[in-house]
Amino acid sequence: MEAAEGEPSMVVSAIECRSLAPASGPYASGCRVSLAGADLVFVSGQVAESSSEVCVAKGDVKTQAEQVLTNLVTVLEAAGGRITDVVKVTVFLRNMEDRGAVAEVRKRFFGDHMPASTLVEVSKLAHPDWLLEIEAVAVVNHGSGGE
Repeated sequence: MEAAEGEPSMVVSAIECRSLAPASGPYASGCRVSLAGADLVFVSGQVAESSSEVCVAKGDVKTQAEQVLTNLVTVLEAAGGRITDVVKVTVFLRNMEDRGAVAEVRKRFFGDHMPASTLVEVSKLAHPDWLLEIEAVAVVNHGSGGE
């Protein structure tokens, strides 16, 4: 995308992660919006999928949450960022009773970092054995190692 004369430039590009399973549809693992000084990074919904398994830990929400957040970190790192660059997450949960277990895993990944967050219970996800999906938005500063 080209900026008008005198306007700051903005470039939109896909983030591809070869270490993750390929996207199952017409989307990227994430999208980077490059602006002067920082990138906005939009991480597509991550699920309990590894490069070798369509569903990791069927029925185990904690282990699935660990895989989901590991995948999220992988996409952030591919964009030059890290978990503390996240400013917003949206969590889609199949069963609200799993909220505490997911929050426990989230705390291990995010530590004291507290991005804005939305939690939604959904009736289905794209695969019947996935128990949650998490998408994120991050701001990755240029030249500062993600801080």
